[in-house]
Amino acid sequence: MNLNKLTPEQLRITQQAGTETPFTGKYYNHQEQGNYLCVCCHQILFSSNTKFGSGTGWPSFSDVSKSDSVKLITDDSHGMSRVEARCANCDAHLGHVFPDGPTSSGNRYCINSASLDFKP
Repeated sequence: MNLNKLTPEQLRITQQAGTETPFTGKYYNHQEQGNYLCVCCHQILFSSNTKFGSGTGWPSFSDVSKSDSVKLITDDSHGMSRVEARCANCDAHLGHVFPDGPTSSGNRYCINSASLDFKP
């Protein structure tokens, strides 16, 4: 993992559990077919096959690429209880998971574009 290659925004989000401004991320409206990787360690996290438009302002996925690629952690910060998604390989903050997804998984992985890289 080479954090020196990350932008200040990518560092803030992945290493300090930040959040990007909605509707501004590189992958928010991205439609290309392929895999979304952790920007820090390049582990495959999500497939474009599970990406959907949630209208929330962040890339949303209904499921992870592999069950062990993302770890979920209780996040009680900012006066609310949420489920944080982190890269299982390098512990980078990715975003949060909500139980309101449109598919049979019932999940909406709400992920910061700055936490992701893409490989067609």
